[in-house]
Amino acid sequence: MLISTKGRYALRVMLELAQGEPGECMPLPVIAQRQGISEKYLESIIAVLARAGLVEGQRGKGGGYRLSRDLKDYSVGEIVRLTEGSLAPVSCLEGENTCPRADKCLSLPVWEKLDTLINDYLDSVSLADLLAEGGGNGCGKTTLLRAACGLLPMKEGNCMVGETETTHLDEKSRARLMSYIPQRGSPIMGKTVL
Repeated sequence: MLISTKGRYALRVMLELAQGEPGECMPLPVIAQRQGISEKYLESIIAVLARAGLVEGQRGKGGGYRLSRDLKDYSVGEIVRLTEGSLAPVSCLEGENTCPRADKCLSLPVWEKLDTLINDYLDSVSLADLLAEGGGNGCGKTTLLRAACGLLPMKEGNCMVGETETTHLDEKSRARLMSYIPQRGSPIMGKTVL
């Protein structure tokens, strides 16, 4: 299983909309610019998301797109399957298994278990979960940047740039790091080393 660009971009678009003001529409050009996706390609992704009812569109002044339900009600699995179709690791698990060897295939249980694990995991992660974690496990660059700029509480030794603790960065270094920080999300503190 390899998630295509379309699947990855669909998730990024949904996360971008999730970071917008609740109930307000975000124009397509804004989404495209923020995510670095061409408007033409983005139109095809948004069309799929809108047809499935994951997003709502509004025309005219103040128009654009917004999520149609609460963040916790969107799973990563739903979004990725919508754009990818099956997430099955092998072709014999896509739809009904018509393989003539299925009843005596010794490797089939491995692929079935993997298929279940993939789907269960992706279905267990919501957009709300991703935003709450800042897009990661709290031990990544976003956490480092937020802590370095004083936007997160931190303890001595939690966040390092090479051998330098971010609590010891000068104002110029902090200002430079500040320009890289995403505007939304609240990652959990971890230990990060760049």
